[in-house]
Amino acid sequence: MNEVRIAQSPSLAEQCGRLVAAPLFNQFIIGLILLNGVAVGLETFPWVTERFGGLLHGVNRLILAAFIAEAAIKMAAHGSRPWRYFASGWNCFDFTVVALSLIPAAGPLATLARLVRVLRVLRLVSAFPELRLLVDTLLKSLPSMFHIALLMSIIFYIYAVAGYFLFHEIDPTHWRSLPIALLSLFRIVTFEDWTDIMYTAMESMPWAWVYFISFVVMGAFVMINLFIGVVLNNLEEAKLRRLDELQLPPSQTEILRELRATQEALARLQRRMEKSERGAAQ
Repeated sequence: MNEVRIAQSPSLAEQCGRLVAAPLFNQFIIGLILLNGVAVGLETFPWVTERFGGLLHGVNRLILAAFIAEAAIKMAAHGSRPWRYFASGWNCFDFTVVALSLIPAAGPLATLARLVRVLRVLRLVSAFPELRLLVDTLLKSLPSMFHIALLMSIIFYIYAVAGYFLFHEIDPTHWRSLPIALLSLFRIVTFEDWTDIMYTAMESMPWAWVYFISFVVMGAFVMINLFIGVVLNNLEEAKLRRLDELQLPPSQTEILRELRATQEALARLQRRMEKSERGAAQ
């Protein structure tokens, strides 16, 4: 009975799982994503499309077929529970991109189909763990960023109203209304020739520099540093969580896989010993 179990071949799910976990498989997918990006970029050159349009179309179809096969293999790796493939948000993203790629590249949806092919390049994010970590960090930082953005909006509004009352007669080009004042403040906070606006105001109000310098300090330095601090803090937490995940004990599937590999090695060793005994007996 034990020998029958030892000789049992791995299931399809285990074979697919080994294939998906193989570094070469991931590198192959990354290569296809890069090739897809190059092919889409070449389509922006009219002379390339005229001369090699058929070839580019064929490459696109092959890449799409490979991506469909990749999704099927990853689903098969879950055995009788293929829906577990969608438990990962990155798998859902990849599947959505591949599904949208099935839109026909002709007719009224041709432009949309080309845009979807460009979106395939985003799959590089899901292919690299480091990029996935950064994106996860940004997504988890959104709630904190929302509160910072809310505070920044309040500061913008206060300074815009104050700027309107102070400078709308002096410099109507930049302060004639509240929306224009907000745009001017955005220009100031991005340092786009903001000193020209300040010097124009200072021609009539020499103390106007206090208004502009205080806004630059509040809007540019303090707020941007708050954004950076939130992202860095969440990135550090994400790294710690990833280290904890790497230190988790092996799952039952991993244990069974290692046990099966050990059994196969023992079976090979047993066959060698039997051959050696038969050779010695002869």
